[in-house]
Amino acid sequence: MAKVVVIFDFDKTIIDCDSDNWVVEELGMNHLFTQLLQNLPWNSLMDRMMTELHNRGKKIEDIEECLKKVPLHPSIASAIKSAHAFGCDLRVVSDANMFFIETVLKHHGLLDYFSEINTNPSLVDEQGRLRIFPYHDFNSSSHGCRICPSNMCKGLVMEKIRALVLAEKKQLIYVGDGAPDFCAGLKLNEGDVLMPRKNFPIYDLISANPLLIEAKIHEWSDWDELGTNLLNTLNNSLIDKSSNAETDQLVPLDCKHQNTSISASSAHEAPKKALPVSPPH
Repeated sequence: MAKVVVIFDFDKTIIDCDSDNWVVEELGMNHLFTQLLQNLPWNSLMDRMMTELHNRGKKIEDIEECLKKVPLHPSIASAIKSAHAFGCDLRVVSDANMFFIETVLKHHGLLDYFSEINTNPSLVDEQGRLRIFPYHDFNSSSHGCRICPSNMCKGLVMEKIRALVLAEKKQLIYVGDGAPDFCAGLKLNEGDVLMPRKNFPIYDLISANPLLIEAKIHEWSDWDELGTNLLNTLNNSLIDKSSNAETDQLVPLDCKHQNTSISASSAHEAPKKALPVSPPH
């Protein structure tokens, strides 16, 4: 049974871009997207973009072919395969959508390495149009977190994952880049590991508030460094369990679409300090 659960964000963590932006730009919808962004939440806007693409004659196969061109570095593919070979339970927590993520991972032969994908649901309707829905139904009720966008609170997703593995006392390793990944990181415990992408929003938030995160922190800048750091962490976790002391220097470090004021008191397990606003990316 896996003793370590490794949780990856998707956009700008597994892949080297934002998958939503990639599809919008590659299929020539950037101008309309920018116009509608003023009035629609991002998740609702992506659903609208899929309707617009369908109305302009784009088929689901066109979207698939576009997604197959998404840049994915060989080092992250190798790290995923190695972590799986270590016996880790691999999962995704992402504010993209199921169709985009499954299409990309399947194209690169990585889909079967993941036991679970937590993301915004999607489906292809009877007209052949891709529909994208929110993970949390913000029309019926708010999840109450001001760090994360209205459609998905990664902190709540992490609480669900932790509850599932709590009895087995598994270690959690979380890899991400955005402000919602910081929200997820707030749910990690002292024995867990947070791996933030350097010079991205999660890095800025942790750098400004290093005491809010209980987990060990291992930053990364590129996918070669991510792969090396992840495998070193797994070696320490799975091979040297007898030692609780870390000798490595841990450097405190990085919403997808969040531009409101962020305060730690608004998170679900309210931290004690106020958090600064990070610009969206």
